[in-house]
Amino acid sequence: MRFYFIFLLLTFLIFSCVPAKKYNDLVEKEKTCADELAKFKTKALDNEAKAATLETRLEVLSREVNALKKDTSEMGHQFRSLQTAYAKATRISETLEREIDKIKNRDARELARMQSDLEAKIIETQRKEDALIALERELKEKQKLLEDREARVKELEEIIARKDVAVKQLKEKVARALRGFTDKGLSVEERDGKIYVSLEAKLLFASGSTVVEAEGRQAIIQLAKAIEGDDELEIIVEGHTDTDPLTSRNHPRSNWELSVLRATAVVQIMTDNSAISPTILMAAGRSEYHPVDPLDKAKNRRIEVIIAPNLDELFKIISGKE
Repeated sequence: MRFYFIFLLLTFLIFSCVPAKKYNDLVEKEKTCADELAKFKTKALDNEAKAATLETRLEVLSREVNALKKDTSEMGHQFRSLQTAYAKATRISETLEREIDKIKNRDARELARMQSDLEAKIIETQRKEDALIALERELKEKQKLLEDREARVKELEEIIARKDVAVKQLKEKVARALRGFTDKGLSVEERDGKIYVSLEAKLLFASGSTVVEAEGRQAIIQLAKAIEGDDELEIIVEGHTDTDPLTSRNHPRSNWELSVLRATAVVQIMTDNSAISPTILMAAGRSEYHPVDPLDKAKNRRIEVIIAPNLDELFKIISGKE
């Protein structure tokens, strides 16, 4: 009996020891995952900041256009007023010239005074004429500036309209490609100019697993095929989990790690089975912190593929670059 106990103890000690190399490899992999997660989160925040900057700049441009239109109207009114004043001054000048003819025989001092008044009025009339010319020049410059800005706004509106049409067409294309999975935990919707393809975890993964099941794999491949060849897109694959903590000592050991690894697995299937460009893809994990239904954990366990148009063209126009 004592010998049997010692044998069991030695067996337990031998198999419970983990080689140092394997432990170091696991630590290194965990560090790599953390670094990649930080990069992906930074890029996601940058894209959101760009979208917010675009909306702010569009609002500023709209306000500037309205202000310029108001300024143009006011300048036109001033221009017409100055024209009226100029015509009136001309009539006065003609009247004064006639008066000079009448008083040629009057006292020289009175004549000199009246001549001085006339010269002052002529100088004032000339000053107003010069001001009118300067105002006309300024008005033309501002009209040109307004026309340029209106052209930029129109160009922005046309690009946004084309983007909206392209997003709607792509949404319909994706919905058609995934129609066979809509009753299996998959949905497609358009929000804020982006397409959101949501796949519940039950369609893709076994509990706690990062390996995509056969049916879910087919859905991902069909999605990738539907959008391949369009390099003017930005695609973010987000992993989401519920709030249940993981208890495994092996990877994945947290909901953060599980969400990232699942997103990465989906990206890998997309690039392996289609001509989609890896440069437009990003994998990210959001863990348990973006639930869609706090009362339904099954809905929160999901993969979201967010498809957005590339906004570089809009940023170039806003920054004044061609």
